Amino acid sequence: MEAIRHFSDPAVCVAFMARIRWQGGPECPRCQSKRSSFLSTRLMWKCLDCKKQYSVKVGSIFEDSPLGLDKWLCAMWMIANDKNGVSSYEIARGIGITQKSAWFILHRIRDAMRTGTFAKLAGEVEVDETFIGGKARNMHAGRRAQKIRGRGPGDKAIAFGMVERGGEVRTTTVDTRKRKDLEPIIKENIQAGSAIFSDELKSYETLEGDFQHSVINHAVEYVNGNVHTNTMENFWSLLKRGLHGTYISVEPYHLFRYLDEQAFRYNKRHATDADRFVELCYNVAGRRLTWNQLTGKNDVERGSGAENAAN
Repeated sequence: MEAIRHFSDPAVCVAFMARIRWQGGPECPRCQSKRSSFLSTRLMWKCLDCKKQYSVKVGSIFEDSPLGLDKWLCAMWMIANDKNGVSSYEIARGIGITQKSAWFILHRIRDAMRTGTFAKLAGEVEVDETFIGGKARNMHAGRRAQKIRGRGPGDKAIAFGMVERGGEVRTTTVDTRKRKDLEPIIKENIQAGSAIFSDELKSYETLEGDFQHSVINHAVEYVNGNVHTNTMENFWSLLKRGLHGTYISVEPYHLFRYLDEQAFRYNKRHATDADRFVELCYNVAGRRLTWNQLTGKNDVERGSGAENAAN
């Protein structure tokens, strides 16, 4: 409620984002000049060199959005601090916009939650993979009959994760659980010589040379002294609670965005709600996700163009 009241004034929102984006003062996105005048009636700046006007939204996830920053910042506070996620319908009701607009907003915020770093995980690291998809008992009888029985991928998407005990988690989607898909990700994200804990999947067998690899056989036990993957399993539990309870239906095409969202909240779990929100605000610059990119329309158009050229 404090956040809603504080950001109810558009001028406060603009001043807040301007301080975060431009610590040295407003900078023209076209000519990088810092000589500008503020147009208080439009909440924009006019560059004194190139004479162009620009707002705090330019060059960020807010760009070209007709919605005010008061709605954007409230949505960002909600998704950053709700550990089970928040649905587009709840956002739509809460800030008074359509569900379609709320869905677009949430995906653009998830894009800002995607963080990258050159630092590798080290120490004790757990690796694990999980299947994401609908449960057979909730499917139509015809589709349920075609589904593969037992524990297996069937038509589910596969997520792969690595977590440093007491530290950060890294997640991604993979096509298969084969060695060729998992091993490059492990070597790229985990420091050589680290202790890796995994289940008995054969794809991990070749890790011995570069890492201290320990295996827990889940058919026999889930913990053997210090050897377990419970930390990563707990992360998957949090993720699936949000996917099944809040979002209900997630397309495999968008799954990596939901992984980024959950990983962001997990990695900032020791921060306060306000600090987590501010951290997210620092990530909005330099990100741009259009509707065509989000829905895959650009890919369809490129594919049609290539097909027409071939014909």
